Amino acid sequence: MKVHAMRIPFALVAVLVAACSVPVAAQTATGTLDKVKAGGSIGVGYRDASLPFSYLGSNGQPTGFGWEICGLIVDEVRRATGLATLAVKTQAVTSQNRIPLLQNGTIDIECGSTTNNAERAKQVAFATNYFYTGTRFLVKAGSPVKSLADLKGRKVVSTTGTTNMLVMRKISREQNLDIDLFGAKDHAESALVVQSDRADAFAMDDILLYGIRANAANPAELAVVGEALQVEPYSIMLRRDDPVFKKLVDDTLAALIRTGEFERLYKKWFQSPIPPKGINLNAPMSKELLANLKALSDKPAE
Repeated sequence: MKVHAMRIPFALVAVLVAACSVPVAAQTATGTLDKVKAGGSIGVGYRDASLPFSYLGSNGQPTGFGWEICGLIVDEVRRATGLATLAVKTQAVTSQNRIPLLQNGTIDIECGSTTNNAERAKQVAFATNYFYTGTRFLVKAGSPVKSLADLKGRKVVSTTGTTNMLVMRKISREQNLDIDLFGAKDHAESALVVQSDRADAFAMDDILLYGIRANAANPAELAVVGEALQVEPYSIMLRRDDPVFKKLVDDTLAALIRTGEFERLYKKWFQSPIPPKGINLNAPMSKELLANLKALSDKPAE
């Protein structure tokens, strides 16, 4: 669905802000639920190639683990606002624009594969962590690259705007690996760079690499290698300073976990054949995720 501008009285807000001499960034006129109720719609951001969290299915529409969970959150928003009908305005987002689009109100919630870390938490809020992953490497099958040490002096690509770029830059510097690190616009382009021999490896969250490999024309031509460099949580992204909406999202996740629906969805997307090629990622829950299903923490990565 094409996104249209939401009819929100920004001009009125600007006048009130000016009259009170309060900076716009510090002003929270209404929360997300008020905004949704007033406009009759909610903006939902998705990724088009973050399999199995959020990606485009064969019908060209968003699908995936995170996408389904966000659909259940939207149902709770509909109930909380008392709206008979609630328009869902979908918006594709990238690693570079997902935070600005959330901050400026284009989207109200982002359902993808966003790492919850302390730096991003200065700009946005995060719901309860719902997945944990670590940076590994996608290479061509038969590549001499098997570990981080093998990347010394080699070309490595990662997606611009991701934490993986920062991790690789830091590790290369600390371990004197002299890695030639450069960015690509999205995960699909990063993978293509490796497939076309323009880079020796694609550094990214391991679960996304498994998804990219599964979705490749010939999965056997690619391999995921190396030990995870760090473990980081994924979380649904929200606007800051909106405790009412965050509570609704966190309560929805808690209910899904308590009823077993979260586990059912996990098995559907990580331990069963998934579209478009019916490949099973065979990715059981990590010990970190199992622990957080009890803790229900939104603790960011360091």
